Amino acid sequence: MYKLIRSLLPVVAALLTAAAGAQNAAWTGTAEPLEENAYRIVLEASIPQPYHMYDMGPYEDGPNATSIVFTPGEGVTLEGGVEQLDTPHRYFDELFGMEIGTFSGKARFAQRVKLSVPASSVKAQIEWMLCDDTSCMPPDDTELTIAIPAGPTSANTAATAEPEKTPAAEIAPAQKDAAGGGTLWALIIEAILWGFAALLTPCVFPMVPMTVSFFMKSAGSPAAGRLRAGMYGFFIVALYTLPIAAIILITRILGGDAVTADIFNWLATHWLPNILFFLVFMVFAASFFGAFEITMPSWMVNKSDSKADSKGLAGIFFMALTLVLVSFSCTGPIVGSVLIKSTAGEFWTPIITMLAFSLAFALPFTLFAFFPAMLKKLPKSGGWLNSVKVVLGFIEVALGMKFLSVADQTYHWGLLDREIYLAVWIVTFSLLGLYLLGKIRFAHDSDTPYLGVGRLALAIVTFSFVVYLIPGMWGAPLKGLSGYLPPLHTQDFVIGQGGPVSTGNGDARMLLTADGRKPKHSDFLHLPHGLEGFFDLPEAEAYAAKVGKPLFIDFTGHGCVNCREMEARVWSDPQVLEILRNDYVIVALYSDDKKVLPESEWVTTDSGKVLKSLGKINSYYALKTFGVNAQPYYVLQGRDGKLLVPPRGYDLSIPGFVAFLRSGLEAYRNGQ
Repeated sequence: MYKLIRSLLPVVAALLTAAAGAQNAAWTGTAEPLEENAYRIVLEASIPQPYHMYDMGPYEDGPNATSIVFTPGEGVTLEGGVEQLDTPHRYFDELFGMEIGTFSGKARFAQRVKLSVPASSVKAQIEWMLCDDTSCMPPDDTELTIAIPAGPTSANTAATAEPEKTPAAEIAPAQKDAAGGGTLWALIIEAILWGFAALLTPCVFPMVPMTVSFFMKSAGSPAAGRLRAGMYGFFIVALYTLPIAAIILITRILGGDAVTADIFNWLATHWLPNILFFLVFMVFAASFFGAFEITMPSWMVNKSDSKADSKGLAGIFFMALTLVLVSFSCTGPIVGSVLIKSTAGEFWTPIITMLAFSLAFALPFTLFAFFPAMLKKLPKSGGWLNSVKVVLGFIEVALGMKFLSVADQTYHWGLLDREIYLAVWIVTFSLLGLYLLGKIRFAHDSDTPYLGVGRLALAIVTFSFVVYLIPGMWGAPLKGLSGYLPPLHTQDFVIGQGGPVSTGNGDARMLLTADGRKPKHSDFLHLPHGLEGFFDLPEAEAYAAKVGKPLFIDFTGHGCVNCREMEARVWSDPQVLEILRNDYVIVALYSDDKKVLPESEWVTTDSGKVLKSLGKINSYYALKTFGVNAQPYYVLQGRDGKLLVPPRGYDLSIPGFVAFLRSGLEAYRNGQ
């Protein structure tokens, strides 16, 4: 029997391989009109579950990367290189010993073309390979012909496979449904994880004490408390999902994808909402310290309802609205990334994904709303609960400074440099430590005849944190807090630094324009770690061509927490700094800077809107060229604007970032 089974194994393996081959990727292609005589060829691969497809690499001595070669027909000119419209999942593969990227569910690629005749076509020669967790299919290929412009009935049939690929084309509809479902579930899971992670961001976390404080004051039975907590969660979900659905609908009707990006960019970076959020945090902190009690405005209570239940619901809705508005400063980029999918022709996917995000985001706050109702059952709760409120008030003061810092950095006011910010934190947490030790008391505090073990432990943690902060006054990077603090270049004094920051770049002094001027905007924008570079893309491209180096494009923002964390934890690595200094020309494009440019540099969008500020122009370029409006986003660009390797987003893997930079250098040296 054993010999029989062993003899049948090759046959079974062959049958499984044949069955898998019948479920290979299916490709479709369309031509999307852009501006006059310009089109974008979009190729989409439907990848059956549980397989994944490798990105475009390249991978020397590695897996078979996806390869796409376009052959233009008569009157067609290719512009730039092939772009990956979807961001691949990147990870370090132990088998190949390198970082690789893969797509699951679906993958989209694009090529810009110009048409100088009434109609023509483009052929796309595609090669790819599918793998699952245990094995790989043999590499496959196909050729598509895309008509330009597509006919009135060719939205899904403009790309046709060659005769020998007909079986794969025939199964495309069924595969596309399966792949699409898999992709949607992947997006939902990712949105849920982002929803939970958002709780720990500096904009959202301070709302926890506000929630606890609000529901502590609620009166009524336990059942009524559970109802209020449930309504609180419902309002959070509704306030996230319903406006998003309306925005997507309006955007689709008006055809302006930049509208959504502008809304979230305004909430996250404009001085008005940031100053308002800062003041809200300070008011709540003062309330926690016992200065006054926050109550609903009388006009709002009277208008909502005269009954107690209606009053409660009005207050709960107000709390949910406050949470959603304040959290947009940190969740805006996440929400914006989700909304970008609506510009690719999808409607329900962004709404469902936002629903998943808001459910996960609301769940912890709903639980926190339940928690105070249970606390009310505990005996003698008044004194220690007031101490909790005071402690959270100190935290509100510290974390509320983030909003003031964002406005200060975005508008270059110069009011809240890094050492001033740190000084506020050091004083705030020192006072918190003294309060925990009983050296400071507030009006509503109860007598504490002795110091409990819990308060002592918290005091030790607080003073340890203060000791950690103090070296930052002399330039210590404080990497653990990089996302919360202003950039290091805003600090006036760094120990051991006796003048301008040394760049460590041999040709840094050559970073001048042809007429001997400094790079544009370098008087108010700076790169971290003493790096020298540019803040204007055409200027950087010209310099990169002059010195024969690839371009490192950093899409960043003053209010971008993840950007500061990447700079503090990844860019600071000696290997990364060495490569950036010596092998690349760096250009940082700030998407939220409010500097108004001269009229000659204004940009008019496809919809006719005139963009005047540096941040809006950079944001529009990122959205139009790469389909992203979230930061950080890193692009390695070669000669003639060609993309060297797939772009990279937020990822704290230092080996992965080094491999990313080196792969770009290799591609550049190979002539890309």
